[in-house]
Amino acid sequence: MNPLNIKKYGDGKEILVAIHGLGSASSAWDLVRPELARNFQFITLDLPGHGDATMMATEEMNPAALSKILVTELEKAGINNFHLIGNSLGGWIALELAAAFPDKVLSVTGVAPAGLWLKAKTHRNGELAISRYLAKMTYRLATPISQVKSLRKLGFKLVSPQWEKFSPETCAKAAIAMGSASGYYKLWDAFLGNRFDKKISSDIPVTIIFGDTDNTLPAANSQEKSLAPAHCRWVVLPQSGHAPMWDQVDSVVAETINTVRTFGKK
Repeated sequence: MNPLNIKKYGDGKEILVAIHGLGSASSAWDLVRPELARNFQFITLDLPGHGDATMMATEEMNPAALSKILVTELEKAGINNFHLIGNSLGGWIALELAAAFPDKVLSVTGVAPAGLWLKAKTHRNGELAISRYLAKMTYRLATPISQVKSLRKLGFKLVSPQWEKFSPETCAKAAIAMGSASGYYKLWDAFLGNRFDKKISSDIPVTIIFGDTDNTLPAANSQEKSLAPAHCRWVVLPQSGHAPMWDQVDSVVAETINTVRTFGKK
């Protein structure tokens, strides 16, 4: 069994595990995957109730609990020591993994990670809830809909200042992932009232990447540096929104490679 749809690409010596965000899927890494798979053994997975992963029976779905689920499934796949890259909720889970399993996690690249807010979220975001509703109603038609530029603008203008450069295929995959995510609200509700506030060993290199135009996790209230590891590198990419791995492919790849290469050099 492979409940998290774990897939391996490339045959590099170092293992890099990628964790997508809420309402997304492993396809979120498609633009950076070719280059990362040339440098590492690149591992993708789907969170419970997302992509091709089934919803698990466990009641606990907060980021800390998800980190334990991921470790268990990675161990079953023979993956015991690894570097991490995570986007949004996936970035938060990556930080939780590093804090809880310092014997397993070698480095973390957080791409617009969630959880770095001083005041924990207490309710669902209305705009995201509307986006989820629309995606759920239309995702079976995502491929033809994504061919229409005005509809791509409607769906992705707030996601990225570079939405016009997104291919119809990228937009369709994102819409299908959002619309078909049966675990969307269970994972969302599980992080309400929580934030990331744990310590990560300084032996684990950490890079935090945010876009300068992140409307989902804006700098004003969702990018609190005091909650990030004191030793982390904090990078802000220009002309980039909540998915820098789509907006600034080369920069995200370069920052990830640099973070991985930093391990063990202290």
